[in-house]
Amino acid sequence: MRHLCKSLIGISLLVWVSAGTVSAQKAERKNVREGNELYKSEKYTESEIAYRKSLEVNPRSLEGSYNLGNALYKQGKFPEAAEQYQLITGQGEKMAATPEGKARLSQAYHNMGNIFMNDKEYAKAVEMYKQSLRLNPKDDETRYNLALAQKLLSDQQNQDQSQNQQNEEKQENQDQKDNQQQQQQQQEDQKQNKTQEQPQPDEQMSKDNAQQMLDAFLQDEKETQEKVKKAQMQQQQRQKTEKEW
Repeated sequence: MRHLCKSLIGISLLVWVSAGTVSAQKAERKNVREGNELYKSEKYTESEIAYRKSLEVNPRSLEGSYNLGNALYKQGKFPEAAEQYQLITGQGEKMAATPEGKARLSQAYHNMGNIFMNDKEYAKAVEMYKQSLRLNPKDDETRYNLALAQKLLSDQQNQDQSQNQQNEEKQENQDQKDNQQQQQQQQEDQKQNKTQEQPQPDEQMSKDNAQQMLDAFLQDEKETQEKVKKAQMQQQQRQKTEKEW
């Protein structure tokens, strides 16, 4: 009896889980259908809400992620849309297993290319368009976008190269100008140093005047001493004469 009870409980649990799974799938599909109807009516904000509800029921829903990415893309919410498309491309092998999944995967790469184009990341856009064309070589719109992205990438690279060259020339000119200014400053400093080493005119005149005054003073003193000596000699001669007399 005990084993029978366990078996019955196990079967009941399996039925309950299966019923819950079926109910979740129905809710997911219901929300996706509602989102699709809103999307067709260009009610992208409302469709976003419906798709998010489907993902709340089944976070791994590739259909919900893909459609949500499209709804976000239509609203210009490019970073958020890119996140949803990356979830799709991350399941590339699984998506490419069916024609429908392959088509959605190709479109996801195409839209990611458009997002990178909008951000002027042309190299990444080129890669995304190539991935899309590998899955759907007949997509003329993707082929056109690829050609445009390649042209814009080439122009961007040429512009960057030209800008880099201009910056280098500008830096070289600035370096030459700085060197010339430095040399001029050094020459001016040398001239100033030489000027400071030489006596200034006023200083030279002052020293010359002082020398002249000193020479005149010495000459006057010499003449005075000669006069004194002469007077002393005359006095000695008088005294001698007086004595002889």
